Amino acid sequence: MAATTTTTTILLLLAAVATLAAGADISVYHNIHPPSPSPLESIISLARADDARLQFLSSKAATTGVSSAPVASGQTPPSYVVRAGLGSPSQPLLLALDTSADATWAHCSPCDTCPAASTLFVPSTSTSFASLPCSSSWCPLFQGQSCPSPDTDPSAAAAPLPTCAFSKPFADASFQAALSSDTLRLGKDSIPNYTFGCVNTVTGPTTNVPKQGLLGMGRGPMALMAQSGGVYGGVFSYCLPSYKSYYFSGSLRLGPTGQPRGARYTPMLRNPHRPSLYYVNVTGVSVGRTWVRVPTGSFGFDPVTGAGTVVDSGTVITRWTAAVYAAVREEFRRQVAAPSGYTSLGAFDTCFNTDEVAAGVAPAVTVHMDGGVDLALPMENTLIHSSATPLACLAMAEAPQNVNSVVNVLANLQQQNIRVVFDVANSRVGFARESCN
Repeated sequence: MAATTTTTTILLLLAAVATLAAGADISVYHNIHPPSPSPLESIISLARADDARLQFLSSKAATTGVSSAPVASGQTPPSYVVRAGLGSPSQPLLLALDTSADATWAHCSPCDTCPAASTLFVPSTSTSFASLPCSSSWCPLFQGQSCPSPDTDPSAAAAPLPTCAFSKPFADASFQAALSSDTLRLGKDSIPNYTFGCVNTVTGPTTNVPKQGLLGMGRGPMALMAQSGGVYGGVFSYCLPSYKSYYFSGSLRLGPTGQPRGARYTPMLRNPHRPSLYYVNVTGVSVGRTWVRVPTGSFGFDPVTGAGTVVDSGTVITRWTAAVYAAVREEFRRQVAAPSGYTSLGAFDTCFNTDEVAAGVAPAVTVHMDGGVDLALPMENTLIHSSATPLACLAMAEAPQNVNSVVNVLANLQQQNIRVVFDVANSRVGFARESCN
């Protein structure tokens, strides 16, 4: 009997390990189709929404108190999406990949005011769907409504508890949503009782409201890594395809299996006021072989103000605080030495004529981080070219002054064709070169 029990235990342990090791590898697609006439025009168009995105990140970073994250927070839709399933039987959905948000949400039927061409999840056809009451422990985390108190409203004691509801801004519109749970499917994996926001009303213009939902990949208790328990071991990575490759996909890899062995890791810092953001400690930036000189403390991490550097999948171009960007820009211009000088185009202020200066001789930009990580950006991550004119631009910008401009953001344009590993379990972020297309 003892031998049988031991054998059974071993088999169960091996099955659990196999489940953990399996994970999922899911394709990542560009969010906007068809592409603009050239990658430069596409990125300029996408980057117009970065100011709102940075406002979102800064407001998260500057918030004090308990951890909470709304279903929708005024952020613009991230640039990459994944295919997922929701419900039983599974209904296919596209969800935007967002490493700076915790809550997952989907447009739900009926919704007469959701964006045109939205794919609506139909709760009534799912046997595993449940609406969660405002007494749910999840409700405060989603900033839902308060339950009526029996002390102040005697009828509340006998009445069924209302569904936890939300009304949150998004761009120039707002969402109304209900706290719900259902089975989330990613690749071949199923995560039962996954808590998400079921959007049923959109108020205001829907032009900037994404047609798909959102998959929260942050560090907080509502995000995928927390809600999936030990299934993925607190590890995921993504490899984003180039903006030059609109019709190719990258990948979202869930779980420790298959993560790059050659990745270089830097410690993941934690802001206790807004634990959903992935902070890393940048120690400097070099242009070519020259470390740029910045004021002392320019890269310093400060949980109170939110200062520091965030790795984000939703911001399009890397933004540096004013002093850092000025130093990077001036050193880049000094080394390129464009005869006709530099022009501005959209968010970019360092564009030059490639007939006068071969773009291939532009200096590389390297981001230095704790742990000896030197993230040398490939040329396509540093320069963005026009296909219509002999023009190239330094693909970075200053953090906008109309927001709390203390946060540096390593954005998705600089991450393309690099596998970025978020090892939440071991509090570290890794980087490895990879062709993601």
